[in-house]
Amino acid sequence: MSRLKRFEEYRFVGVRDTMEVYDCDDSEQLAELEERVEEQDLLNRKLLQAFAPDSLDEAANRGFAPLT
Repeated sequence: MSRLKRFEEYRFVGVRDTMEVYDCDDSEQLAELEERVEEQDLLNRKLLQAFAPDSLDEAANRGFAPLT
């Protein structure tokens, strides 16, 4: 299973402008995230966030909500 480039080791990746976290093991969420990264230049704008440990609980601890 592929994941977001430069975040291959992370299942959950957050986007700081919306404070939402994407599950990169979910193909629909990954496709949506990849589209946003490309269209909105999220990587170069430093709007992506990985979590350690790589879990939804840790994302929530940092103020991110699961994608709805």
